[in-house]
Amino acid sequence: MVRHDLRRRGITDVRVLAAMASIPRELFVPAALQRRAYADQPLPIGCGQTISQPYMVALMTAEVGMNRTSRVLEVGTGSGYQTAVLAKIASHVWTIERLAELLTSATERLQSIAISNVSCIEGDGALGHPPSAPFDGILVTAAAPWPPAGLLEQLAVGGRLVIPIGDLAGQRLTVYEKTTAGVAARAATACRFVPLVSPQAFNA
Repeated sequence: MVRHDLRRRGITDVRVLAAMASIPRELFVPAALQRRAYADQPLPIGCGQTISQPYMVALMTAEVGMNRTSRVLEVGTGSGYQTAVLAKIASHVWTIERLAELLTSATERLQSIAISNVSCIEGDGALGHPPSAPFDGILVTAAAPWPPAGLLEQLAVGGRLVIPIGDLAGQRLTVYEKTTAGVAARAATACRFVPLVSPQAFNA
């Protein structure tokens, strides 16, 4: 996976490559799909959610721009695989999931591979986690029509928010970087994610 689907597609961050090489992805997919765990494609994990394809996990992680001192917020824990990748690089990861069933199973998986620098929180991830802000990086694993204001507010200066922007008709992975002068946005690539559900953030 690392050699064929990540390096060959331009992922060069050695920290990201090392993290993904060290995590047993098969533990984060349903038993019936474990033979496809390392295929470069998203897979269903239940509750209408998916685990992202390895390339997209690697790209989003690289775009956050973390190091060993980074404090990172993840919105959408899902299976916990992206969480594990972030935790291998960052100082600490706060991950928020609205579905209790997914959060429980993800927490158990993380514990099973001795990842302890993660705080798992049940709630509306689009609102962020103000008690632990500011964050050096925020990664959102679901698509939103625009970046939630609360997440931008909780970014540290120099921090990045990586989020799919759009709807089911079309999405672009977008990177927002906070500077002393404001927030600069850059579109990275086309993508396809499940919608970010947040009645409070989107008045839906």
